[in-house]
Amino acid sequence: MASSHSSSPVPQSNSSDAFFKKEVDATKHFRPVQSLPDVCPKEPTGNPNNLCDSPSLVVDQQRWTIYHSKVNLPAALNDPRLAKRESDFFTKTWGVDFVDTEVTPSFYLPQITKEDFALYQQEITPREKVHERCKNICTPEGTFDRTLLRTHDKSRTDLEQVPKIFMKPDFALEDPLTFNAVLPWSHFSTAGGKGNRDAASSKLLQEKLSHYLDIVEVNIAHQISLRSEAFFHAMTSQHELQDYLRKTSQAVKLLREKIAKIDKVMCEGSLRVLRLSLTRNNCIKAYNKLKLMATVHQTQPTVQLLLSTSEYVGALDLIATTQEVLQQELQGIHSFRHLGSQLCELEKLIDKMMIAEFSTYARNDLNRPLEDDCQILEEERLVSLVFGLLKQRKLNFYEIYGDEMINTAKNIIKQCVVNTVSQIEEIDTEVVVKLADQMRMMNFPQWFDLLKNIFSKFTIFLKRVKATLNTIRSVVFLVLDKNQKTRDLEDTLQKNPGKESAVDSEVAYLTHEGMFISDAFGDAELGASQGNASPSSEPCSSDSVSEPECATDSSSSKEQTSCSVTAGGVEMMIGDDMKLTDLELVRLANNIQELLYNASDVCHDRSVKFLMARAKDGFLEKLNSNEFVTLSRLMEGFILDTEQICGRKSMSLRGALQSQANRFVNRFHEERKTKLSLLLDNERWKQAEVPAEFQDLVDSVSDGRISLPEKKPTATEERKPAEFLIVEGQKYATVGTVLLLIRIILEYCQCVDNIPSITTDMLTRLSDLLKYFNSRSCQLVLGAGALQVVGLKTITTKNLALSSRCLQLIVHYIPIIRAHFEARLQPKQFSMLRHFDHITKDYHDHIAEISAKLVAIMDSLFDKLLSKYEVKAPVPSACFRNICKQMAKMHEAIYDLLPEEQTQMLFLRINASYKLHLKRQLAHLNVVNDGGPLNGLVTSDVAFYTGNLQALKGLNDLDLNMAEIWEQKR
Repeated sequence: MASSHSSSPVPQSNSSDAFFKKEVDATKHFRPVQSLPDVCPKEPTGNPNNLCDSPSLVVDQQRWTIYHSKVNLPAALNDPRLAKRESDFFTKTWGVDFVDTEVTPSFYLPQITKEDFALYQQEITPREKVHERCKNICTPEGTFDRTLLRTHDKSRTDLEQVPKIFMKPDFALEDPLTFNAVLPWSHFSTAGGKGNRDAASSKLLQEKLSHYLDIVEVNIAHQISLRSEAFFHAMTSQHELQDYLRKTSQAVKLLREKIAKIDKVMCEGSLRVLRLSLTRNNCIKAYNKLKLMATVHQTQPTVQLLLSTSEYVGALDLIATTQEVLQQELQGIHSFRHLGSQLCELEKLIDKMMIAEFSTYARNDLNRPLEDDCQILEEERLVSLVFGLLKQRKLNFYEIYGDEMINTAKNIIKQCVVNTVSQIEEIDTEVVVKLADQMRMMNFPQWFDLLKNIFSKFTIFLKRVKATLNTIRSVVFLVLDKNQKTRDLEDTLQKNPGKESAVDSEVAYLTHEGMFISDAFGDAELGASQGNASPSSEPCSSDSVSEPECATDSSSSKEQTSCSVTAGGVEMMIGDDMKLTDLELVRLANNIQELLYNASDVCHDRSVKFLMARAKDGFLEKLNSNEFVTLSRLMEGFILDTEQICGRKSMSLRGALQSQANRFVNRFHEERKTKLSLLLDNERWKQAEVPAEFQDLVDSVSDGRISLPEKKPTATEERKPAEFLIVEGQKYATVGTVLLLIRIILEYCQCVDNIPSITTDMLTRLSDLLKYFNSRSCQLVLGAGALQVVGLKTITTKNLALSSRCLQLIVHYIPIIRAHFEARLQPKQFSMLRHFDHITKDYHDHIAEISAKLVAIMDSLFDKLLSKYEVKAPVPSACFRNICKQMAKMHEAIYDLLPEEQTQMLFLRINASYKLHLKRQLAHLNVVNDGGPLNGLVTSDVAFYTGNLQALKGLNDLDLNMAEIWEQKR
């Protein structure tokens, strides 16, 4: 059977359609018997052509057969064998028009005939002949496949006779159910009358089982026969395999012996050394762990020791380190189960202690004696407190300092008032109980000294606050700078991972603090130094060095310390555990700077309250100019000092000063306006003598010093007053009111110099004063108000000329005053200078009105006298003699008061009026310039008038042009 399979031929196919099939490689479908799976077809017997055409599960599992074909709907619809009646299946639903139709041939596909295959047949004929020869040589593959399928079907049919229970993988006769199913008890029953039947049934059962056994044996034999070649091949190779195994076993035994010798000679000692080294390292780790536990056990006493010396930062660092060690290195230690919560409570206690300590420090720092010494109180203590508060994120500690600052400012004023009152004997503190009432009983010098003392104390107070806050800000900036450096270092380490720092900051701090803590790690550091010195002990020393570092490895990665120096020269160790963002630190620094501004505002606010308390009874409004200027300068100096210290303007005291200045300006202006009004109401408009001090005052203004001269000691020889006021070489005849007005004007200008903040108000008030003088003098002189006010009998030409000259003197000083104010105004305030332009115009108009009034007086006189003029002897006539007399009186009245130029201009205008009236009278008398007797008389009178007028002082060169009195002939 095996031989038949060793040279099994390939079956051939005699089908007629083989002409169109491609050659198939026989090796692709032919498989040896030993590689077949367990499910095989029956052994082929008989004629190969009679084999079953059903597919084989082994051979045909990859080949397409007719059993793979499917019938689709278009194939069913286009089936030409369908009967006509079967179309009702579709017409019943889709209508009678749904019938089979002939498909129209496509116009795009050519008609294919046998001639189209001629070339192909010529090419394939040689190949077909070769293929036919190969089929005669090789057995057709289909024959062998059909034989195998047939054999397989027969075997499957025989095996189907065997009950399925025998084929179960869990078949076991020990199972009662299986046993009863195979051997039913009904076949072995010995009941009466049924013995022969039962025996027959048993025999039948035995034969049936024997038959099953035969079927199974036949199938087994068949399967063995199919695999006989592989079986005998395995039996043959078994001996070779046993030889190989025996040789392999001997080689393995020899190798094991050699390895045992190598292990004993070369490895056992070294491994023992390594084991001992590992044991020693484990012992060192346990020892270091116990030392670390002892160190942690001493945390609370050490923290208390640090707190006793106000080392809050060290205590907090120690607590943080211990907490981290407990969470990482000593986690799960039963004896330390409550230590973590105890340290948390201790940390909360330290927070309260630090806040209380900072409050005490702020109180002591601000309430110490205010002397010129502005040194920081216990700078190291302050820096330590600030670092501790920053470490605990207590970022509102500056508010405590701010509250103490406000209380201290209140106490400074109170203490200064108490000290000053106690030195004044006039104030009885038993009668006047309230401190404010006692302060109001001081006179200005006493109160001014008190205010000056308060300002000096506040200045020292602000300098001290600035120094303290600068130290606090420097600490904040150190932490900010450390954060920046830490980020830069982290960025560098990320770029260069191999350059990581090996500094263990927590261990360094523990080593730095306390004898016991340093002992805890001293041995480890000693082991590290020994390990660096002796290479032979490298394994042990490296482990001993790394173990203490391992104890706080996480802390070393978490925190690194660096030494920084504050603004005062205090060195501090800054750790990386200050988990404050840059935004928080910058905001804190800004708040601290704002606190310095608040200190300035507090000092200004307290000073304002002090001023308002003294000003309740109108004390400040009653100050004279010198006192108020002195007060204003003191306040301005204090404001500038605070701005220089704090770097920002505080507006409260400046506003109070401005408010008081406005009140002072109002009072100042009202006093001087009232004084000017009284002077004008009592002015008799007569020329006054000019005292020497007024001449000196005018001379100082001419020299460019617009200020009141200081009072000089009384000289032994008093200078006599002058008749005229000499201003830049010109004589001014004035009244006493105008002299005082000039002094008042200079007082306004000096106030502007002393109090620059009131420049605009003073300009407005001075403009009002000048306008008032102009309008009031006009009412009194031109309006003849002096007749009723002073009791003058009449307003003479001398009064008018003197008034005009006084107005001219004021007009002379207006540009100087304007320039003085312009130099002290802001450019945006220059528009206010237009008031001086309006005043100048008003004064010029007033002067012009006075000149017109003088001309009008003479004009009325001319009209009265010349209306009665008659051309007759004697010559000169009485009319002309009266006219010349009045002209002389006019000249006598104004010549000494007005400059020569103005006098000439005035008399030219008077002469023009005279000529007009004379011309009108001559026309009325029909006197013409004909050379007749009347003409001669008139000419004689005119010559008399001309001679007398030109004979007056200063009028000799006056061009009278008397020819205009005659009518021009047409």
